Amino acid sequence: MNDLQADAPSEYTVQKGDTLWAISGKFLKEPWKWPQIWQMNRDQIKNPHLIYPGDIIRLDRSGAYPSLSLIAGGAIPADAVVRLEPRTRVQPLSTAVPTIPGSAIGPFLSQPLIVDPGVMDTLPRIVATEEERVIVGAGNTAYVMGLRAGDAVNWQIFRPGETLTDPDTGEVLGFEAIHVGDARVKRFGSPSTIEVTRARQEINQDDRLMPAREATFPSYVPRAPDKPIKGVILAVRGSVSDIAQYSIVAINRGSRDGVEIGHVLATMRSGEYLSGTRSSRPPLIADLLPNLTGMKFEVTPNPVVKDTVVAGQDPEATPMPTEGRYRSYKLPDERSGLLIVFRTFEKISYGMILKSVRPISVGDVVQTP
Repeated sequence: MNDLQADAPSEYTVQKGDTLWAISGKFLKEPWKWPQIWQMNRDQIKNPHLIYPGDIIRLDRSGAYPSLSLIAGGAIPADAVVRLEPRTRVQPLSTAVPTIPGSAIGPFLSQPLIVDPGVMDTLPRIVATEEERVIVGAGNTAYVMGLRAGDAVNWQIFRPGETLTDPDTGEVLGFEAIHVGDARVKRFGSPSTIEVTRARQEINQDDRLMPAREATFPSYVPRAPDKPIKGVILAVRGSVSDIAQYSIVAINRGSRDGVEIGHVLATMRSGEYLSGTRSSRPPLIADLLPNLTGMKFEVTPNPVVKDTVVAGQDPEATPMPTEGRYRSYKLPDERSGLLIVFRTFEKISYGMILKSVRPISVGDVVQTP
């Protein structure tokens, strides 16, 4: 099987700190093909068996296709001959290994991220700060309108973010809510008094509050979508341009488009455009090499001309170039990395960049690998 790593081990003991993606990469060149070699059905993919530190993953190459099996930590293989004697029964106290680093996505699992129009206007709002501070942080006091006795005590503080719009259709897909900190109610009233318990960013007057929710780490298996999915990267958290490994990005495809938690998508770097123009040539060279001289190609933004030849397209199938021009050519798109979807909304999904081999930017295409 060409999908196996050349040095794939015959067995591997799961270690503390492992992730399912990293373990998959020890056996497979393409970690999202894990369900195939594990011989999982759709139900198992959505509700996989948990894997704990100390468990042994065994690779069997004896069949027509290689397969993986799991031996729970402390278990004895069925074909082993053992001498029965008193022994300690081992129960795992640690949590199951996550699919991807939990510390990187934990904050995003407990945050709304996307809200509907007008929701922010209905939320409790910070109306004043202690000593008229412009910015408050952890340990500072602030005053909130909109809280009532009997409401939750622990809250998250948000600030309205950017409006996310589909670049192809212009449809408004949602409004981002930026998590800036956490707070605890000290006294209910009009206004109520809160203490900021954690500040991720500066907290200001007019920021909004939502009830805190606990982060639950879903169990899911990295896999490619069952159907072709193609979209673009709309935004990246914490940066305006640079996207690297473990960056969190938003894409313009959600549950209505068939995107599910655990889907792995390839990021594609759009090929540049080469615009061909005529240049001045010495007469003698022009006579000797009429087809090979006078050609000048320059990398340009999308020239938006009708005579552009897309990679893989027959040049003769495009209209003849205008006078004074050669045909323009678009270079092929190249894979730049991989992302895994960890949270979905109706029109938008959030993913983590797991691999980056070329620069990745907002506007790059994401698609079924």
